[in-house]
Amino acid sequence: MHKRTSLNNKKRELTVVQALREAVREEMRRDSEVFVLGEDIRIGGSFLFTLGLLDEFGPQRVLNTPISESGFVGLAIGAAIKGMRPIVDFQYSDFIFTAFDQIVQQGSKLRYMSGGQVQVPIVFQMPTGASGRGAQHANSMESFFYHIPCIKIVSPATPYDAKGLFKSAVRDDNMILFCVHKHLYGSKGRNLVKSSLSVHHVPEEEYLIPLGKGDVKRVGRDVTLVANSLMLHYAFNASEKLMGEGIEVELIDPRCIVPFDVELVLESVRKTGRLVIVEESNERGGWGAQLAADVVATSFEYLDAPIIRVAAPDVPVPFAPNLEKAVIPDEERILSAVRNLMQGM
Repeated sequence: MHKRTSLNNKKRELTVVQALREAVREEMRRDSEVFVLGEDIRIGGSFLFTLGLLDEFGPQRVLNTPISESGFVGLAIGAAIKGMRPIVDFQYSDFIFTAFDQIVQQGSKLRYMSGGQVQVPIVFQMPTGASGRGAQHANSMESFFYHIPCIKIVSPATPYDAKGLFKSAVRDDNMILFCVHKHLYGSKGRNLVKSSLSVHHVPEEEYLIPLGKGDVKRVGRDVTLVANSLMLHYAFNASEKLMGEGIEVELIDPRCIVPFDVELVLESVRKTGRLVIVEESNERGGWGAQLAADVVATSFEYLDAPIIRVAAPDVPVPFAPNLEKAVIPDEERILSAVRNLMQGM
């Protein structure tokens, strides 16, 4: 029941966090087995994802937890096995490493090991990416878990997509990492990326966006640009500047890293003949590497130029703002990549 909404629709505009809170409320009203747990969530959590939920749903469905990620992830796995649908709110996605065994060795494998008799429907709400907080609070979580089977990874960039994808995630019977960049929430006191897509129209009527379906955010004929999360906004801004230079960019937002809508990218590449892939995570082993391999394996003959990847170098994210800026891909690096590609490198 996914109905495409025009990017120019200016009716009711929400931030990503407002859209996510609305999605959670709707799903908790729809299904009494849905509940939320995490640290400080009764006062809204770090990014105000759960703000106001306690007043409506009470302490039995909005559970404050101790600072013990391994413990409350284990609790969520047990609840999911018994038929509930927990939403786990992490203050920062980086803290999920302390629960790595619970997620990778237990939760993600139980459905397979039981021959489908056990389902573990959990949504992990995960603030991800670099935001001036140093190396231990700056990981891009998509690539860390990309290698793990039986985990779906969602990476929305816009309020409209965030709501529709989150509602689908809650109803899915698999373990899902819902990764939202820290600069996309729009929470009070938090930096919000400057982009015409960061605050946008979200319909009041219910809608779902199926997991694994990407979206063309801008139609073009010269080069295919694939970017997710915060990088999608930088890419959108860059594509507007490139239009002024006579370069038409087809901008694709995968929206989900697992499952990935490879066919949408292939269709575009077969039209443009050029591909630039942008991700914030480290270049080595990123999802962009797999996408490049898929394109070469199936559509090599359509490429008029080498594929270019724009990603962070293989170093931890520095704390100093000027050094973080040097490491994390930005609008200028995207512009340079596309221009070099169009000029034949």
